[in-house]
Amino acid sequence: MAPTTLAHGMGTVFKECGHGTAYWPRCPHPYKIRYRNAMGRQQQESGFTSREAAITRLVAVYNERKSAPANQTRTERIAKYGPMTFREYTREWKQGQRHLAPASLLHLDSLLEHHLFPALGTRRMDSFDHKVVEHFIRAMERAGTGLATQANAFDKLKAILLDAHRLGIYLDSPLLGVQAPVYDPKRAVIPSPAQLRVLRTVGDDTFQLLVDLMSGCGLRNGEAAAVNLNSIVAADTYRVTEQVNRTTKQYDRLKHRKRGEYRDVPLPPQVKATIERYAETHGTVDGYLLRHPHDRSRPYASYLLNNQWRRIKQTKKLDMPGGMVLYGFRHFFASNCLAHRIPITDVAEWMGHRNLEITFKTYRHLMPGTIGQAATILNTALAA
Repeated sequence: MAPTTLAHGMGTVFKECGHGTAYWPRCPHPYKIRYRNAMGRQQQESGFTSREAAITRLVAVYNERKSAPANQTRTERIAKYGPMTFREYTREWKQGQRHLAPASLLHLDSLLEHHLFPALGTRRMDSFDHKVVEHFIRAMERAGTGLATQANAFDKLKAILLDAHRLGIYLDSPLLGVQAPVYDPKRAVIPSPAQLRVLRTVGDDTFQLLVDLMSGCGLRNGEAAAVNLNSIVAADTYRVTEQVNRTTKQYDRLKHRKRGEYRDVPLPPQVKATIERYAETHGTVDGYLLRHPHDRSRPYASYLLNNQWRRIKQTKKLDMPGGMVLYGFRHFFASNCLAHRIPITDVAEWMGHRNLEITFKTYRHLMPGTIGQAATILNTALAA
């Protein structure tokens, strides 16, 4: 489709799909940007979930290009940055990542220390090419690194090497032609309604509350841990405004949301009753139901739920699907919605997914429609 042209010399924002520009905010396809680097070569980046994120990136690139010393030639930049080790260059690059939240910085540090630096830390920056990057990906595969971690580590490596490419260290991008790892969620393991009825009663009151919030409202673990009585905004609506961050163990903005943003989700009567019963029995702190058992001034920590779940799973007599994890209760919410023909667009919004593709990829097999069913339904109107 026609790109959106910004200020002269800044670049363009566009999508490669059949939708018109007016539909782009609702379209699940990612935004892309095209611009010219410091050497005058055209570059393209993709994967932006919003037009604002794409423009922010273009502005950053433009400002970096404008702030580069006019008298600093490509040869001088190569002489300065080329001999740097990947570790040295990355530490300098990291200083410019001021937009990252504290939890994101901790996640970045973890990826660097456990995956990128051990494999690439001592390598000279001017020695990177597509073969080095592909070897790094294959090394992660051989080590049995999870696909989600592989994808995250590659994204960070990509950002660092693209930064070096913009400085002119490489004539051709070392990422050219590299097939990125793709995180493909495994098929969800979901308890049946009968199994759920048993599982929600095998732990303490806290466990039952968390299970009800995940299976009845579709909340993530951290969002359920931040449950607040004041978030019941209607008899049938719960407003999700924050989560307990697993890394910082503090209340934080929602995943994929800016601070202050929220989403409203359905509140089944049973879940509402569980919340109110828990508040009446155990009390609240500023509306929060769950607090750390040893220090009520602190939020509820996710490891406490994980510990209880591990003890429950050790009870071999319990009837539960093989391979089920805590997230299976959230999967139950999606399954229950789709089984009752609630539109997948609504399910994606309630679950807080960044785009519809994530919901579709994870839960497509749960959708009740088939080609045969569609043919029968469509024929009803045609034959009338």
